[in-house]
Amino acid sequence: QVQLVESGGGMVQAGGSLRLSCAASGLTFSSYAMAWFRQAPGKEREFVAAISWSGGRTYYADSVKGRFTISRDNAKNTVYLQMNSLKPEDTAVYYCAADQAYSTLLPGTSTHPDYWGQGTQVTVSS
Repeated sequence: QVQLVESGGGMVQAGGSLRLSCAASGLTFSSYAMAWFRQAPGKEREFVAAISWSGGRTYYADSVKGRFTISRDNAKNTVYLQMNSLKPEDTAVYYCAADQAYSTLLPGTSTHPDYWGQGTQVTVSS
Protein backbone atom coordinates (compact mmCIF):
# COMPACT_ATOMS: atom_id res chain seq x y z
CA GLN A 1 0.00 0.00 0.00
CA VAL A 2 1.49 3.27 -1.12
CA GLN A 3 1.41 6.17 1.33
CA LEU A 4 2.57 9.75 0.93
CA VAL A 5 2.47 11.63 4.22
CA GLU A 6 3.05 15.39 4.25
CA SER A 7 4.17 17.33 7.30
CA GLY A 8 5.62 20.69 8.20
CA GLY A 9 2.66 22.91 7.46
CA GLY A 10 1.51 25.62 9.83
CA MET A 11 0.92 29.32 10.24
CA VAL A 12 3.60 31.87 9.51
CA GLN A 13 3.80 35.60 8.95
CA ALA A 14 4.47 37.06 5.54
CA GLY A 15 8.18 36.97 4.76
CA GLY A 16 8.70 33.88 6.86
CA SER A 17 9.77 30.37 5.91
CA LEU A 18 8.51 26.82 6.21
CA ARG A 19 9.86 23.47 5.10
CA LEU A 20 7.40 20.82 4.04
CA SER A 21 8.26 17.13 4.01
CA CYS A 22 6.60 14.24 2.25
CA ALA A 23 7.53 10.76 3.44
CA ALA A 24 6.80 7.95 1.00
CA SER A 25 6.28 4.26 1.71
CA GLY A 26 5.09 1.24 -0.22
CA LEU A 27 6.89 2.18 -3.42
CA THR A 28 10.41 2.22 -4.81
CA PHE A 29 10.91 5.89 -4.07
CA SER A 30 14.04 6.32 -6.18
CA SER A 31 12.04 5.24 -9.27
CA TYR A 32 9.46 7.98 -8.89
CA ALA A 33 9.45 11.62 -9.82
CA MET A 34 7.84 13.77 -7.13
CA ALA A 35 5.97 17.03 -7.10
CA TRP A 36 4.19 19.51 -4.89
CA PHE A 37 0.80 20.98 -5.70
CA ARG A 38 -1.42 23.32 -3.73
CA GLN A 39 -5.06 24.24 -3.50
CA ALA A 40 -6.33 27.48 -2.06
CA PRO A 41 -9.93 27.89 -0.87
CA GLY A 42 -12.29 28.24 -3.82
CA LYS A 43 -9.55 27.58 -6.35
CA GLU A 44 -8.41 24.62 -8.39
CA ARG A 45 -5.37 22.59 -7.43
CA GLU A 46 -2.25 24.05 -9.03
CA PHE A 47 1.26 22.88 -9.71
CA VAL A 48 4.06 24.21 -7.49
CA ALA A 49 7.27 22.27 -8.19
CA ALA A 50 8.54 18.93 -9.48
CA ILE A 51 11.75 16.93 -9.19
CA SER A 52 12.95 13.97 -11.21
CA TRP A 53 13.75 10.61 -9.63
CA SER A 54 17.44 11.43 -9.41
CA GLY A 55 16.97 15.03 -8.38
CA GLY A 56 18.79 16.16 -11.49
CA ARG A 57 15.82 17.99 -12.96
CA THR A 58 13.52 20.44 -11.24
CA TYR A 59 10.72 22.66 -12.46
CA TYR A 60 8.85 25.47 -10.72
CA ALA A 61 5.71 27.46 -11.20
CA ASP A 62 6.49 31.06 -12.03
CA SER A 63 4.70 32.19 -8.89
CA VAL A 64 7.20 30.43 -6.61
CA LYS A 65 10.40 30.52 -8.67
CA GLY A 66 13.26 31.99 -6.66
CA ARG A 67 11.41 31.56 -3.36
CA PHE A 68 10.72 27.82 -3.14
CA THR A 69 13.17 24.93 -3.52
CA ILE A 70 12.23 21.29 -4.05
CA SER A 71 14.70 18.58 -3.07
CA ARG A 72 14.71 14.91 -2.23
CA ASP A 73 16.61 12.38 -0.15
CA ASN A 74 16.24 8.95 -1.71
CA ALA A 75 17.88 7.31 1.28
CA LYS A 76 15.08 8.66 3.47
CA ASN A 77 12.27 8.23 0.92
CA THR A 78 11.41 11.89 1.44
CA VAL A 79 10.84 14.92 -0.74
CA TYR A 80 11.03 18.45 0.65
CA LEU A 81 9.73 21.88 -0.23
CA GLN A 82 11.65 24.76 1.30
CA MET A 83 9.46 27.85 1.17
CA ASN A 84 11.03 31.25 1.79
CA SER A 85 9.70 34.79 1.54
CA LEU A 86 6.18 33.49 1.99
CA LYS A 87 3.25 35.64 0.88
CA PRO A 88 -0.41 35.56 1.92
CA GLU A 89 -1.25 34.25 -1.55
CA ASP A 90 0.80 31.13 -0.76
CA THR A 91 -1.91 30.12 1.71
CA ALA A 92 -3.24 26.73 0.62
CA VAL A 93 -3.31 23.04 1.34
CA TYR A 94 -0.09 21.60 -0.05
CA TYR A 95 -0.07 18.09 -1.53
CA CYS A 96 2.77 15.91 -2.68
CA ALA A 97 2.37 13.58 -5.63
CA ALA A 98 4.35 10.74 -7.15
CA ASP A 99 4.56 9.33 -10.66
CA GLN A 100 7.08 7.22 -12.52
CA ALA A 101 6.97 9.70 -15.40
CA TYR A 102 8.39 13.14 -14.63
CA SER A 103 6.40 14.67 -17.47
CA THR A 104 3.12 13.57 -15.87
CA LEU A 105 3.78 15.88 -12.92
CA LEU A 106 4.45 18.99 -14.99
CA PRO A 107 1.77 21.60 -15.67
CA GLY A 108 -0.21 21.28 -18.87
CA THR A 109 -0.42 17.51 -18.95
CA SER A 110 -3.74 15.70 -19.20
CA THR A 111 -2.64 12.71 -17.14
CA HIS A 112 -2.81 12.42 -13.38
CA PRO A 113 -0.12 11.36 -10.93
CA ASP A 114 -0.15 7.80 -9.70
CA TYR A 115 -0.31 8.76 -6.03
CA TRP A 116 -1.31 11.72 -3.84
CA GLY A 117 -0.76 12.59 -0.23
CA GLN A 118 -3.48 13.84 2.09
CA GLY A 119 -2.20 17.41 2.25
CA THR A 120 -0.87 19.82 4.85
CA GLN A 121 -2.21 23.31 5.53
CA VAL A 122 0.00 26.35 5.07
CA THR A 123 -1.37 29.69 6.23
CA VAL A 124 0.52 32.93 5.67
CA SER A 125 -0.73 35.98 7.53
CA SER A 126 -0.11 39.54 6.41
